[in-house]
Amino acid sequence: MSNIDLILKAREHGKNFIYETPILFNKKFNEIVGKNIFIKPECLQVTGSFKFRGAWCAISHLKKENKISNGVVAYSSGNHAQAIASASQTHGISSVIIMPKDAPKQKISNTLGYNAKVVFYDRYNEIREQIGENIAIEKNLTLIKPYDEHLVIAGQGTCGLEIIEQSKKLGLEKAEVLVCCGGGGLSAGISLALEKYAPYYKLRTCEPEFYDDTARSLKSGKREINETTYPSICDAILTPTPGEITFPILKRNASEGLVASETEVLQAMKLLYQHFKIVSEPGGAVAAAAAIFSKNKLKEKDIIVVVSGGNVDSEVFSKAISEK
Repeated sequence: MSNIDLILKAREHGKNFIYETPILFNKKFNEIVGKNIFIKPECLQVTGSFKFRGAWCAISHLKKENKISNGVVAYSSGNHAQAIASASQTHGISSVIIMPKDAPKQKISNTLGYNAKVVFYDRYNEIREQIGENIAIEKNLTLIKPYDEHLVIAGQGTCGLEIIEQSKKLGLEKAEVLVCCGGGGLSAGISLALEKYAPYYKLRTCEPEFYDDTARSLKSGKREINETTYPSICDAILTPTPGEITFPILKRNASEGLVASETEVLQAMKLLYQHFKIVSEPGGAVAAAAAIFSKNKLKEKDIIVVVSGGNVDSEVFSKAISEK
């Protein structure tokens, strides 16, 4: 089964469970930015981020194929965690979630609220992949990776199908699609949909400053590694290197990557709240920050921005909307 077939199947399996998020635009905001910006608010998705698409696709498929035995295990800073926990609860299976001990409090609380068992680790001194593989073997659980998994990528690709259909209704003939990027699951999934149905749209990955591994990898043609463990508020998309599965897809389909600073991200969160009345988390607002502050690098007048998540602690959000 091809990648696009998996995406179409994912949409079919999720049609009664996954929200079709809208595309929003605001004349005043566009005047400020100097571009036609169209916002795809995945912060309104189930569990507050796009991650539910991939989690639902993976768990529903594996359960249907009888490939889940004792339950599932996943590692995540919070959005994949909540998505896996929620999808598992709905399917009546148990979940173990490995989370960094410094993850946002809201993400930890929400994950526990879906009856998941949470195992904490030190993101700066421990390797979550090793912990996940060990727990999977020890407890005979099915490991569902956050981005380097074909079923997860297919689920994220359903967002791309929506973007294509909605933007066509808006009469957008050409556009650049800006997507927040960590390991590249969402970017890869959307790019596969664009490759098949809208090749005249160009995907741009967007990353936080100091964690621009995908942008550097797209430039060099090989997977680059972030040498830093620099603290960042963009916890949702801090990965050391692009995924083994996702990068070849992005290498084929994505244009030059964009990068945003922490200050720019906070400003973007404020503007998204002021003009669209949506709450975004820092990692979820990176694409909006790139659209606002790197507009000179954008080639098209029409820009589609995916706001990928909205699970933000109140103190961080208060800091953002207080920005001058």
